[in-house]
Amino acid sequence: MLFNSFIFIFGFLPVTYAVFWLLRSARHRYMWLALTGYVFYGYWDARFCLLMAFSTLVSYCAGLAFLSYQQPRIRRLALVVPVCVDLALLGFFKYAGFVMRSGQWLADSFGVSAHFPVFDIVLPVGISFYTFHTITYIVDSYRGVIRPTRNLFEFSAYVSLFSQLIAGPIVRFRQIEADLEGLGSAQRGRWLLLGISFFVIGLVEKVLVADSLAAFVDPAFRNYATLSTLGAWQTMLAYSFQLYFDFCGYSDMAVGLGFLFGLRIPQNFNSPYKAVNPSDFWRRWHISLSSCLRDYLYIPFGGNRYGVLATYRNLMLTMLIGGLWHGGNWTFVVWGGLHGVLLCLYRMVPRIWDALPRLGGQALMFVLVLIGWVFFRAPSFAVAGSLLRTMFTGVAGPVLDNSSVLAALLLLAGYWAMVGRNAFEFNEERTWTRSYQIAMAAAFGACLAVMAGGRNSPFLYFQF
Repeated sequence: MLFNSFIFIFGFLPVTYAVFWLLRSARHRYMWLALTGYVFYGYWDARFCLLMAFSTLVSYCAGLAFLSYQQPRIRRLALVVPVCVDLALLGFFKYAGFVMRSGQWLADSFGVSAHFPVFDIVLPVGISFYTFHTITYIVDSYRGVIRPTRNLFEFSAYVSLFSQLIAGPIVRFRQIEADLEGLGSAQRGRWLLLGISFFVIGLVEKVLVADSLAAFVDPAFRNYATLSTLGAWQTMLAYSFQLYFDFCGYSDMAVGLGFLFGLRIPQNFNSPYKAVNPSDFWRRWHISLSSCLRDYLYIPFGGNRYGVLATYRNLMLTMLIGGLWHGGNWTFVVWGGLHGVLLCLYRMVPRIWDALPRLGGQALMFVLVLIGWVFFRAPSFAVAGSLLRTMFTGVAGPVLDNSSVLAALLLLAGYWAMVGRNAFEFNEERTWTRSYQIAMAAAFGACLAVMAGGRNSPFLYFQF
């Protein structure tokens, strides 16, 4: 089920919202949120609800073990076993085919006679995100950062919370623990208008901006071999803004939906194309993922505590794994590696980089990020290599169709992303004036009109 669908906006959401606020106890609200989360998830493929339920139960039992036992050996077992179970499930569904393909490629490259089985496995949507939720819960419980809950329904509501289940943000239990604990006394009107505002802004980002750009990006990638240099740059500019507004739109809608149900979901994007250096970019882009990579990989690897070379190694390992997290394809690994190299370079010469004028640093960072998106979007190295050659070798040919429309979209998207305010800045101390109500109603109506005129487009991060 998509946030940008009529069945969600006029069916699922109103029923879920109305029943939730009719319930009075926290326990009943936990149960309702858990149930609706499974309904929402099962709308795509009900079979995988069992997989999420199993992962939830394993992680919940780990939390109970931390509450019941203080012996270091038992606690380590309660940490290692469920984390390995969660990673094994993720690895099988997301990476089994990748491992087999890579093994076959290596065997063929070295002339080894081997036949690796071909797995055609359906990837459960959102598995990367809810697996991160369960693993961070287990690790934080082990570290003593949080006190595990004894309430199975509360934990189930946290894992299956429909607003952030499919594509994040990756919300750690400690980030919404207080709101979950106080859900029984939450008041319906407290964040109602704020929730509506975030949801509508996110819907505009997705439907009016990202999906409009997708109409240019998808055909261009299907015909990448015929692109001119200008056409290739048009394509990558459009994709850079499409990806941002698609994922940021989802995250803002998730925040808005959280507010509607009395839960404060943290910010996931802070205008990343305003970044002036690689470190600044990763403080702004997919904040929930970058902070998880920092806290659960980079710092445990050693961070910057053991010298310069170890720091560079830890940065590279973290970013390579972060790239692989996005999918079983070596192009994602290369994308992560490129950002690892940028982070290392920035640590080597921070004064030189930071000496650039702000606009110069922002422009340089955007171009470097755009080049990285070539590997992120391309299905293979052949496609990525062809696009990069076209972008930098001067290939003559026509521009994309309807270039005047595309130029207007790029100007709008570029101004909003690189100069304008994001949803959190826009809603800071925002009052619900009559003019603001009219603007929100008009924006919502425009989104509905566009949705009625075409198919509902899935969010890009569903595939991860």
